[in-house]
Amino acid sequence: MSAGSSLSRFSPRYWPTWLALAVLRLFEPLPYGLQSWLGRNLGRLLFLLPTGFKRIARRNIELCHPQMGTRERDSLLARHFESLGIGLFETGITWWSPDSRLLEMTTVEGLEHLDAALAAGKGAILLSAHFTTLEIGARAICARRPTSIMYRPTKNAVLEQFLKDNRGRHAKRAIPRDDIRTLIGALKANEIVWYAPDQAYRKKGAEMVPFFGIPAATNTATSRLARLTGAAVLPYFPERLANGKGYRMVIQPALEGFPGDDPAGDALRFNHLIEAQIRHVPDQYLWIHRRFKGVTPDYPDYYSRKQPSG
Repeated sequence: MSAGSSLSRFSPRYWPTWLALAVLRLFEPLPYGLQSWLGRNLGRLLFLLPTGFKRIARRNIELCHPQMGTRERDSLLARHFESLGIGLFETGITWWSPDSRLLEMTTVEGLEHLDAALAAGKGAILLSAHFTTLEIGARAICARRPTSIMYRPTKNAVLEQFLKDNRGRHAKRAIPRDDIRTLIGALKANEIVWYAPDQAYRKKGAEMVPFFGIPAATNTATSRLARLTGAAVLPYFPERLANGKGYRMVIQPALEGFPGDDPAGDALRFNHLIEAQIRHVPDQYLWIHRRFKGVTPDYPDYYSRKQPSG
């Protein structure tokens, strides 16, 4: 890293990022119950603002839950923003708290499935998804087993370096999403890799796969990784418990017959598991992401301001 690039990270455009990081660090030592209360109220404040994130989340809820009435959707949207606020405070715990605190706050069910996969000697892919508990879910498994984290780099230089340093400090290694060689090497060395490929993806290998019945651009690389390495693929979902009781993470048994003959079919199979988890904790899914994108220009613009509400 050059001196010039280091100094540029202190330019005024990054001051809000530095301020946000400082606030998270300041609040990290507080009791979890107090952090949850602060996060919930921060989310309520953010919900009052007319942000683009709120419009996207509302649209996603309309698309995925057409059976809900307007009042029910509005309630879910409000609770989702509370979940987002709590998730921000969780991030501070994830980055700075010691393993002892994470072990006390979280329970992980199904570790026997993970250990059985490793006993086979071909590595394990913990297949997760983007819930507001994403960061603490990844850290919970790192506190129990040496695990590499695959992540998507961000364009914010300050945040990117910070994420890389902190994830790398707690994980066996932090692997950028496009570093397939390192990922394959880790699996062939019989390691655990945490991986969340559920967001919109339109690069090489993308296919249109239904999510809540709506075709969306989807990453189908999990099938190829499993075929190349022989790694077991185990769904892994976190859940934030009510009333400040901590977190329950569940490692499901390795998917049987995976990969199949059709990568899109494999991705659909995982999408159905994500959908089931969303129905279980609907407010904790990351609804602010533009999930419904296509790989061709004729795909509907579901997020246009001209789109009618359902």
